Amino acid sequence: MKSSSVAVTGFRRRFFSGVSDRQWSDWRWQLRHRLRNRADLERMLVLSAAERSALERSGGGLPVAIPPYYAALMNPDDPLDPLRRTLVPVVGEWQGGVGEAADPLHERRDTVVPGVIRRHPDRVVLLATGVCASYCRYCTRSRLVGGRERLTGHWEGALTYIAAHPEIRDVLISGGDPWMVSTRRLDHLLTRLRAIPHIELLRIGTRMPMVLPMRVTGKLVAMLRRYQPVVVSLHATHPAELTPEAMQALARLADAGIMLAAQTVLLAGINDSVAILRELFQQLLCNRVRPYYLYQCDPIPGSAHLRVPVDAGIALVERLSGEVSGLALPRYVIDAPGGGGKIPVGPVTWVGREPGRILLRNPHGQIFSYPDPP
Repeated sequence: MKSSSVAVTGFRRRFFSGVSDRQWSDWRWQLRHRLRNRADLERMLVLSAAERSALERSGGGLPVAIPPYYAALMNPDDPLDPLRRTLVPVVGEWQGGVGEAADPLHERRDTVVPGVIRRHPDRVVLLATGVCASYCRYCTRSRLVGGRERLTGHWEGALTYIAAHPEIRDVLISGGDPWMVSTRRLDHLLTRLRAIPHIELLRIGTRMPMVLPMRVTGKLVAMLRRYQPVVVSLHATHPAELTPEAMQALARLADAGIMLAAQTVLLAGINDSVAILRELFQQLLCNRVRPYYLYQCDPIPGSAHLRVPVDAGIALVERLSGEVSGLALPRYVIDAPGGGGKIPVGPVTWVGREPGRILLRNPHGQIFSYPDPP
């Protein structure tokens, strides 16, 4: 298998031969040249019948947008390539499954003012924008992102609400992807939030370090550094995303003292193996990113072909717990449909009690006892 650097070089030579290094490394250039339709994709990938059929449909579907950088990492001849399956639609998206819903987490119900979701007393989600650099086919907010619902002009109302509730101490800035907002406007938003006395922690959810690492500019990092403590919660799917460019972006953030955490969605045929998850989590940790959550895929419409059975997910986590450091092992959670929040699921380790002690099972199936007098 070719290294990512070799693949990117070959891709550029074939499809963007007249593009300078400066242009290629400009995140705005990457956004302007995203692959958005069948014609774009067919020029660079050998499309399968399932992909072609999905791309021929018009209206109602989640948009397609793939930066050239990320497209260069995909295997053009293999429709089962894991990175390709995350961003290129297939006809499975048009096949509804039992229990699926456009808003499975009831975020609309928990929206207190436009752009602010509140499910917990001490923290809120602030939706900064409704657009992303790329559109994951399993996106929880597929109902909203890409302009499918209007999400503009709401910052003032959101900030007013947060300022009026002193019990709120933690704000997660999400979207869409907040880093689609210009650095200047993001600076303005963080300034306003930091001016609210009761806000202790700012978190930013983004996929940019993985799909468009050139967004992590020196200017962005210097700006974020002024608002510490800031946590960047990035979305990482597969170890193939950890290219030299992505690792450099993560190093810039970590060197600036910005805390980095990672969330991963468990996806069928993409990362549902011990070997892939082990490599992903270990490599994230080596790049100073703490794996935080492993999510069960949310039941959005057309997601059945990507969802892993929960018992299979539990088995994966159980095996991983015996093979990686605790620092590299995220919590496996289901964000409960209906707005129940994140509920951890996992293997049963408490297996019983004897007089004066409890019985525990380790990841290798061995039983041990712990003294626990009544």
